[in-house]
Formats: sequence, structure tokens, C-alpha cells
Amino acid sequence: MSEKSSAEPLSMTVHSAPLPGERAAMTRRGRWQALGVVLICAMPVLASYYSFYVMGLSGKAYGDLIVPTVDIPESLSLRDLAGQPVSVASLKGQWLLTVVQPAACDKACENQLFMQRQLREMLGKERDKLDKLWLIPDDEPLRPELQEAVSKGIPVQTLRVPRTELEAWLKPAAGAKLQDHIYIIDPVGRWMLREPVDPDPSKIKKDLDRLMKANAGWDKPGR
Repeated sequence: MSEKSSAEPLSMTVHSAPLPGERAAMTRRGRWQALGVVLICAMPVLASYYSFYVMGLSGKAYGDLIVPTVDIPESLSLRDLAGQPVSVASLKGQWLLTVVQPAACDKACENQLFMQRQLREMLGKERDKLDKLWLIPDDEPLRPELQEAVSKGIPVQTLRVPRTELEAWLKPAAGAKLQDHIYIIDPVGRWMLREPVDPDPSKIKKDLDRLMKANAGWDKPGR
């Protein structure tokens, strides 16, 4: 090192801490920015609700609109067919076409699962916005051929949930049973539609078409 450089004094820049008023302004700005991000992410879902509840589409819905909507319980005890726990958060991010049927799955159950598959396919290019979900309220094993059937193509997400927990969340229509309906859950995890007993698939599709059209900005691919 040269004598000139060694003789030069070190200089340090001291930055003053923000004043209390400045800190408050920075905090407010950060909160507004975070709120803006949340609103942008929520806009597609909000648009669908606007269409149903504000623009009058609610009167045209084939299924029963759930007012107010019911959040999926964060404490819901979900397990896959191998018995491994599944987080509630993993169900969010897609529309869910949901059936509740026992593992024994009789003819009516098989028909409902077939309808669930066909409804998704009938959506065409919009189908990747919709997942198929089968909630099983018991611990009985699935028949091998049935397990193979729900695993073909785009598989049905099949999860076990205690019946008491399901009954505390989803409600059938008066005089009906939990397994009599198809339930529609939105991407935020809210139950918002219950389709009728013995439904007309073409009319359920119209409900789904309206949701997908109102929710055109939601383009997250299927899981």
C-alpha cells in the first residue's frame, strides 16, 4: 500500500433512522401494497360472486346458492387412501366438483362419479379450472376395480373425512342425505352451491359455465 493511500483517513456515511412519522408512513404504504396483492389474487373469485349475487344470475342458478357461503373448516381431518394426512390448504386454488359417498359405493354412487367426470369433460377448454373431489365418510376399503376407475385419466382426488366433521360443514336439502347432492366449492375454499337430488347434468353444466365465464381470469392449471 502506498504512503498516500495509507495516510488517507477512512470515511463513513451515517444514515439517520427514520423519524416516527416516516416509519408510520412506510408501514401504511406496506399494508396498502399487501392489500393490493390480495385484491388482485382475489379478483377472479370476486367476479364470479358479483355475477351470481349482484347481476341477477342467482335467480338463474339451477342449484341452491349457499348464502352466506361456508368456509371449509381448517380443522377438517383429511386423509388419503393410504391413511396419510392431507392439508386443507391443498384443496384451495381450484373449483371443486365434490361428491360425498361411502367407500362401498353402490350403483347410485357410481352414477354420481360418472356424472362428475362427464361434467368436467363437458366444460371443454375450461375444465382445467375444475377438480373432481370424492369425500369418503368411513374407513372401509375401496374395491380394486373402483379404485382403478377413479385413478384413470385425470384422477378423482379421493379423501377420507370423519362423517361428523362432514356433517358439520356440508348440509343436504331438507329430506335429503349428504350423498344425494353434488357440492361446488370455490377456489378460496368456500362451499357456495348445492346441486339438486337426481339432477339434470345439462343444467349443472349451465351453473358451471356461468361460474367459469364470470371467473375467466382464473387460469391456474389443475393440480
